[in-house]
Amino acid sequence: MMKTCEGDLIETATGLIFDVKGLVHPPHRIIAFIRYFPSKEGERKRGETTYGKVYSLSKRYALLRKRFQQYLVYDTVFDETLCEVPIDEVKKLYRPVEKLLELRGSRELDSLECKALQLAELLEKKASAPLESIGISGSIMVGLHTSYSDIDPIVYGSRNCMKAHSALEEMFRSGHGLVKPYTQDELRTLFEFRSEDSTADFESFVRTESRKVMQGKFIGVDFFVRFVKDWSEIDERYGDVQYRNVGYARIKAKIVEDSESIFTPCKYRIEDVAVIEGIKVQQLNEIASFRGRFCEQARVGEVVVAQGKVERVIDKKHDREYFRLLLGNKPSDFMILA
Repeated sequence: MMKTCEGDLIETATGLIFDVKGLVHPPHRIIAFIRYFPSKEGERKRGETTYGKVYSLSKRYALLRKRFQQYLVYDTVFDETLCEVPIDEVKKLYRPVEKLLELRGSRELDSLECKALQLAELLEKKASAPLESIGISGSIMVGLHTSYSDIDPIVYGSRNCMKAHSALEEMFRSGHGLVKPYTQDELRTLFEFRSEDSTADFESFVRTESRKVMQGKFIGVDFFVRFVKDWSEIDERYGDVQYRNVGYARIKAKIVEDSESIFTPCKYRIEDVAVIEGIKVQQLNEIASFRGRFCEQARVGEVVVAQGKVERVIDKKHDREYFRLLLGNKPSDFMILA
């Protein structure tokens, strides 16, 4: 078995590179979505090979359907067609912690790699986090970054994540010289970049994104910090919980717990749920997402309007059932402050 988690990347013998999603995977397969692929028209180069990059989820699915259908698998546990890569096709597993160690030991870093190392070490210092709890993911990890790429630090373990998040919050508040929140113009750029994978309007986008501390600028470079729990904190194995798609809905609800909001996957416990449109179910008490963009989206006491897939969650391990709203599978999915 190959143990992989959110933030890892895997590469096949044919040069396809996928980013791993979540921490629960089927036996002999890894749930991971294609990110880079060899292409003569690609703008990124590693060695003698040029690569294309695909970002939005809809474009990833389109590319898979057109060229790599073998990786599209109907998963009976998640009740969804997902991109799953057989373990025996994985040539290399890239881990963020190992990449950061590599950067620390190198004397030939380019400008972006230097900034990535600086940011990681700043987080480590400000959060008093262990060396093995921080890594660098994204394009830098696989050697496919460009001068305009962003930095993707990743922090592991709830305690370390909370401390790193608080450190970022303090740096934003105190006006730290190197780490800065997005300006209005920078938020406009971010909005336009995400627009192909989202239907949210700019005003709603700014209301939520402007107060997030896991993203911003570091010495002029975009960064997005991903927070992931340790393996010791995950008690769910593949098949312990089953998910059943029961429809699509737009709801209005009050956030009553946001302690899991900074993690990927993230979730929010909700009450006072009103279905505005779509399928109606009892015990809809959670909003969840595997997409980093829905982290830090709302806080306790706030009322949100959200739209996504309604799932029945059958937790066999704890002998319970409930419904949740899952966000991120479609561009029409959203979560905004009411």
